[in-house]
Formats: sequence, C-alpha cells, structure tokens
Amino acid sequence: MRIVWATDIHLNFLGIEGRDVFFSSIRAQQPDVVFVTGDIAEAPSLGHLLHEMRQAIHVPLYFVLGNHDFYYGSISHIRNDLKGWCQSQPGLTYLSTSGVVELTPTTALVGHDGWGDGRYGNYHLSPVRLSDQELIVDFQDLDREAVLRKLRALGDEAACYLRDSLDEALSSYQRVICLTHVPPFKEACWYQGKLGNDDWLPYFACQAVGEVLLHASRERPDSQITVLCGHTHHAGTVHLRPNLQVLTGSAEYGAPCIQESFDLEKLFPPFNVGRRR
Repeated sequence: MRIVWATDIHLNFLGIEGRDVFFSSIRAQQPDVVFVTGDIAEAPSLGHLLHEMRQAIHVPLYFVLGNHDFYYGSISHIRNDLKGWCQSQPGLTYLSTSGVVELTPTTALVGHDGWGDGRYGNYHLSPVRLSDQELIVDFQDLDREAVLRKLRALGDEAACYLRDSLDEALSSYQRVICLTHVPPFKEACWYQGKLGNDDWLPYFACQAVGEVLLHASRERPDSQITVLCGHTHHAGTVHLRPNLQVLTGSAEYGAPCIQESFDLEKLFPPFNVGRRR
C-alpha cells in the first residue's frame, strides 16, 4: 500500500492554481490512500476544500482536524457537522468520528484531532497566547484559568476516544497507525531541530493522548504503533518505546507539500518483541 502524508496544508492560503499544483504533486506519487494530520483550512472553507481535494486526488482521504480548522467556528458544531457530511462523501473519512479503519488484514488506522492540553511546560508563566483564543468560539471571553480548563478537557476528550479506538484496534490488528494534529509527547514537539520549551509546550503537546499511547504500547508489546502528527511546522522523529514511534511533520504557510510518500511497511521498522512492563 502506497501512502502519501501531508500536514498543516492551510489550503485557504492558496488560490485555485496553487491548490491544483499541490494536488497534482499528490497524484504524481500514485498513492493508494492519503493522510492529512490537520490544519487543512478554516471553518468557513473547510468543507469546500476537503471536497475539492478529494475530487482532485482520486483516492481515499483520511484526516483529522487542527486548531486552524475551527477558526471562526465552534469545535463541537464543526465536528458534528463534519461527521454527518462525511457520511455522504465517498472517500472522505474524518477519523475523530469514524472509529477504527482497516487498511490491511494486519494494519488498522485510528485518529483524533487532539489538542495542546496545557499539561506540559509551564502554562501559568508562559507569555504565549494563540489566536485560538480569539478566533474559536469555545475560547472567546474565557479568563486564563478557564482557558486551561478547556484545554485540559479537549485533551482528555481526545485521550478517551483514542483509548477506546486503540483497545479495539490492537485486539484485532498487529500494527496501528494513529493520526493526530498535536504531538502527544514533549519529545515529539520539534522546533528547528530542537524540542519546544516550557513557554510553547502547553499549547503544542497533548500529555493526555501521550499517556494513552504509552499505556497501549506497554500492554501490547507484540504490537506496533506509529503516530503521525503536525502542528509545530517542524519535523522530527522520536522512538518512545521499541514499538512506539512518533513522526512530526513540517510545513510552511502558503506552500503545502507532501511530508512523506512511503510504502506501508516503512512505517513500521523491525523490532524485537519485548516483555510487558
């Protein structure tokens, strides 16, 4: 199976010609499936651009959303609307609502948007403020402590969903690919080849999801989990356990590109089965 992976493509920054160039680059790889790990557009244009991309690439598109996809909208409303809409759009699968997807008899696909949950780094001392707090309805008019509560709730929601999805997937499949927007570990939060600092980590890593992934990898030492994520716009790879690796993708506004084009087998490096610990 040939996979093309892209992340943080921000299609709303491009005109039709620019989008066509990007879609043509995907077709040139002749993939069987395409994965996108969030920040596809913004809420007002999200459905249109997803449909346009699916029509252009001619293969199934599996995706999660990023924070930018909720700009000028409400998180719950967009997720619910997209769930219903995708059911009428062949070849478009929103993993935050679809559950477990079989890719091959031995490999499953799961995913969730995730969210920077304020648990890594030092939220209270950080001077960082994201545009999320102005442009996403859920955060508007919240004070600093209320924002933190919301971040944690969103992280917990993602973790709960992925806990169930991973349990189901790992009971039937030896290998699982997990798509999420936000890096699930501070060790996967890359910036210019280095790890993010305590100012940025509260918004750029999701500890709750990371804990679920670690638990699943320990409970199933004979299985393999590969996580694909984005959000930081800087690339890196980290192996948290022999059977758990996280690939973080890079991106540039106005210049979407293919992060990786690979055969399925290359997502799962050989490893020695270890004992549960």
